[in-house]
Parts: sequence; structure tokens; C-alpha cells
Amino acid sequence: MRPYWIKKALDEEEILECPPLENDIEADVCIVGGGYTGLWTAIMIKEQSPDVDVVVVEADVCGAGASGRNGGCALTWSAKYFTLEKLFGEEEAVRLVKESEESIYSIGKFCEKYEIDADFLLDGTLYTATNSSQLGANDSVISALESQGVNSFRKLSLSDVKKMSGSDKNIEAWYSPVAATVQPGKLVRGMRKVAIELGVKIFESTPMLKLEEGVPATVVTPSGNVRAEKIVLGINAWMARSFPRFERTIAIVSSDMIITESCPEVLEKIGLTSGVSVLDSRTFVHYYHRTPDGRIMLGKGGNTFSYGGKVSPVFDKPSPYRNYLHKSLVSFFPELSGVEIEASWNGASDRSVTGLPFFGKLNNSSNIFYGFGYSGNGVGPCHMGGQILSSLVLGLDNDWVKSPLARGPLGYFPPEPFRYFGSLMVRNAIRRKEYAEDVERKPKFYDIRLSKLAAAAGKSDKS
Repeated sequence: MRPYWIKKALDEEEILECPPLENDIEADVCIVGGGYTGLWTAIMIKEQSPDVDVVVVEADVCGAGASGRNGGCALTWSAKYFTLEKLFGEEEAVRLVKESEESIYSIGKFCEKYEIDADFLLDGTLYTATNSSQLGANDSVISALESQGVNSFRKLSLSDVKKMSGSDKNIEAWYSPVAATVQPGKLVRGMRKVAIELGVKIFESTPMLKLEEGVPATVVTPSGNVRAEKIVLGINAWMARSFPRFERTIAIVSSDMIITESCPEVLEKIGLTSGVSVLDSRTFVHYYHRTPDGRIMLGKGGNTFSYGGKVSPVFDKPSPYRNYLHKSLVSFFPELSGVEIEASWNGASDRSVTGLPFFGKLNNSSNIFYGFGYSGNGVGPCHMGGQILSSLVLGLDNDWVKSPLARGPLGYFPPEPFRYFGSLMVRNAIRRKEYAEDVERKPKFYDIRLSKLAAAAGKSDKS
């Protein structure tokens, strides 16, 4: 059973067959992975250089991975300014904040240009506090953005917080208009359609079995090979399994989601009338938004951790945290206690050490490129990833190629089993700490210390 978003998209779309590869072919560029990263790269290559022959091979259907099953929140990197500045310096941090904001607008323009009905709503985002310990958590990073002249946030009055978020549980919020929500499955399938129209050859149900490096390089698949001058690896959470050298660059962790049945009358009653995304100030945040057809999607990251960089089968099943998520939903919206949950699902998120993706050349080769590590915030940043990877493929001389984002991994986790058991220890400390804060009790000292080890996992840099 496919996750809710991608199933809905597949059920509703015009059928454009992309059968498996069944013979040996040649191409200028072969992209492995038919999600946001691979498809943005393919589209951007074809838009800039229409004569370049681009092939995409996808193990399942385009969008079957994180691109078709995420929460649908298209966010910027503005609230990660401190991390950006620490890693890359002030000038590049400011540039990346601006570019991340421009990507949100660009996704909307793309949907308009190509008439993609992806439920794109440019209604902004709220970064909230739900208990006294979270109050002021975002003040420092927003002050830093203000000092750099790149701040899009404004603090809301308490009445406006509750009105815009639809929930009395939110007691403080910063609002930015530079964020959107989408139906992620419809967006990725729409991108697939555009790529085909631009001349990209897509082969679904075509997993890469092996990559034979060289110039040209060869992508080996079950019934045929693609021999190409340049290769792009856009397989995200599956990189660690396919290339053991990357095993310590990411931790595979679930993001779990539920969605209600359509209940527009209830949502009107509680005042949740827009598509604004709402994120609390936890390390592994709760996030929710209303859909155009009158549902609420609520999710939370940081639940199931996978051992050894492998994508566990649990990531393709209904969420084992469904009951917990439903309880969280009702805590935000008591009025929804009688509303049925239509579906639950989860997916593998490729968490990097810094919480940011990284890009580079495989083994310092001149013709094999990769990008992954979006850490649960890929809907918007994957557009930037497409710009980086298409620039590398086309040999451009621009700020994306020169960016330190394109210099490979930015850090490494400990080897197994230390990563796995350490991740569980930190996760459980975070749970205890945040439960104590929810009931207005002082957390244990050791839980506070352990929780700080996962600071990069948050959607914003906390004070």
C-alpha cells in the first residue's frame, strides 16, 4: 500500500507510461533517482541546454521515496542561519538564506508555468512555542537575520497566534510569508510530466544494480545498461546502502505522518482557514497544515532509527506511531477528537550531521556527481540541489559550483553500533526532556546535555 500523497497523485494523474529499461542505451547524462533531486536536475539541464540527452532511471515510480511522502512543507533555510554562518561564513550564509527563499517562489512559478496542480499554497509558516520552555527559542536567530537585512519573520500577538494556527496550544509564534505547502505526490508527478515533455527519457521500475565508474560511466540495471558521459546520483537515503563510503555521513530516521478525513466545517469552526504550515519548537518538531480539500496533516520526525545506513522495511508501512500522532493532533485540536484518521505513513529521512545537504563528485571524479542529506527539509532545498547538480553537470562557473555545499560531506557520525545506540539514547533523552517541559517541570540535567547533541536536527537554530 503506497503512502497517502503519492497514491492520490497516481490515482488522479493522466497516464504517461515510463516502462523499465530493457536494452543497452547511451546518453549524455544519466540521473539515478526520480525524486525531487533527480527531476529538478533533469529539468534544469534541459531548460538550459535542450540538446543534452538526459536519461532518468528510477527503482520504483518517480516520487515513491521521500519526495512523494513528506509532510508537504516547503521551508527555507532562514531559521538555520547560525548553522550556515558557522559552516560557511557570513557572506555565503546570507546568500543561501536568500536563495532558499527564492526557491520557494520558483517552485510556485514552475507550477504556474507548466500548469501543475500541486496544491501549492504560498501561505507562509509559523514557528511556535507550545510551553514556557520554548518561549523565546527563536529570538536569537531572528535577531541575527534582522542584523543581516534578510529577516522575513514578524512576531504575532497571542490572539493572532491562536487565530492563524487554529490552536490554543500555541502560545507564541514568529510568522514568515516566505513558505508554502504542497501536495508532494502531485508535485513530483507533475515534475515527471514536465521532464518527459522537455525530452527526458524516464525508465521506472529500473533499479541501479551497480555503477561502473569511468569516462564514460555505466549504470547497470536488471535488463539493460546506461552508458553516459556524466552521472548524477539522486537517491538520498539509499546512498549509504549503495555506496558504503557514505555510511557514516547520514543517519536514517523516520518522519511519521497522519492525515484526517475531509472535515472543512470543523476546520472553519476552529479558524484554520489557510494553508499555513505550523512547526513547534521541539528538536523533532510537530508540524501540521490544512489541505485545500479540508484535511489536516500532522507529522513528527525522529521516531524510528535504522541500523547501518539501511532503509528498513518499516518505512514502507503505516506509521507505528499512529496512535501517538493522533493523540498529538487532538492535543492541538480537541475539536478533532471525533474525526477519523484516513491514513498514516512514514518514510526514511537522510539526516546529516549538520542538518544540511551536501553535494560533490564521487571519488573526486570529473563526471559522477551526488547530492543528499536534506534532513527532513527537502521540498524547498531540493530546488537548490537541482541548481547545484545541473551546474556541475553543465560545467558552469557560478556561485553554486563554488559553494562549500558542493565540497562533499560536512561531518560524520560515529561507526555502528555506536551511531545506532547513541541515536536511541539521545532520542529518548529528548523525549524525556520535552515531556518534562510539556508538564512545566524541570528536565533532568543529563537529559538536557544529551539533547544538545541533536541540536542540528531541529528546523531552526535555537537560542
